[in-house]
Amino acid sequence: MNICLATYQSAVLLKGGPRTQIFQTKRCLEELGVNVTLFESWQEFRADKVDLIHLFGANIGTYHLAREIHKLGVPMAVTPIFFSRHAVPFLRVVTGIDGLVRRFVRGTWIDYGLVADICSWARVVLPNTKREAYLLEKGLGVDKDKITVIPNGVEERFYYGDPALFKQQYEVDNFVLNVGHIGPGRKNVLRLIRALEKINVSAVIIGRIEHNEYGRRCCEEAKKNPRVLILDTIPNESDLLPSAYAACDVFVLPSLFETPGIAALEAALAGAKIVISKHGGTEEYFGSHAEYVEPTSVELIHHGIVTALNKKRDGTLRERMRKEFLWERVAAQTRDVYENVLTSR
Repeated sequence: MNICLATYQSAVLLKGGPRTQIFQTKRCLEELGVNVTLFESWQEFRADKVDLIHLFGANIGTYHLAREIHKLGVPMAVTPIFFSRHAVPFLRVVTGIDGLVRRFVRGTWIDYGLVADICSWARVVLPNTKREAYLLEKGLGVDKDKITVIPNGVEERFYYGDPALFKQQYEVDNFVLNVGHIGPGRKNVLRLIRALEKINVSAVIIGRIEHNEYGRRCCEEAKKNPRVLILDTIPNESDLLPSAYAACDVFVLPSLFETPGIAALEAALAGAKIVISKHGGTEEYFGSHAEYVEPTSVELIHHGIVTALNKKRDGTLRERMRKEFLWERVAAQTRDVYENVLTSR
């Protein structure tokens, strides 16, 4: 089986969850005996050398690539990485309007229409949560028979993180931790910083700082609180990252939505208590073992963190992560989907 993995070009620059998802999927598929390549835009593409292309991300950054794959007739799987807090009727109306507008006004694009197109061209659509699957089917009109939920995964090495490494280097212990990006509004870091103001506990925020107005405001707000430490990126491959997860008491990911946030899976596997956005199907991963917050409220984020700090550690979630969400298990499910697509072609 020859599989090609592809995504938007900026994934390598952004260094976020999709990049981790692709590299870990590749690693584990290869361990299962699958021949995997990464799409290279500067090399001639040989359709006869590929059985299936798996596209990660259904958005404007992947639209033209997906369209050309479809034209070539190469079977395509897509992991949309899609979520919206809009209601299903709204999604249906907007998607319908997009179809009408594009008939009469060339060059007019609506994001939801792009997602719907890419999913329509795919042989199989692989959302990360049941909630995402529901929005794709009911909101964007994706054929239910195409949809198979494949969860996000986590590397087992985060189970073995040594807390001493991070504690010694940064001289913090039992702190509140956030890992992500500092700059995108969706990550909601500014509200998190404000929620931490009246909590007398050290906090560490690790993330690539974007040079935009939101990123600058986050850094300015953080400087007002001597208990908050901002670290501009720790590579996912570094031993310091699992150490940070293991050393913290509470991990907080109060994004406007997550699907469900690979960083939260990593922290949970390391044994941290979890506070996370209630939007994005997060409950499907963390069940009753996390504090779910409304991300638009500083007060409710504050309350969730305080509640988690006052709870005792419970290893139930940690073992659930290890049992159900390791990348090896996710890759095996993904391989089975590929086989079904290619067998029924």
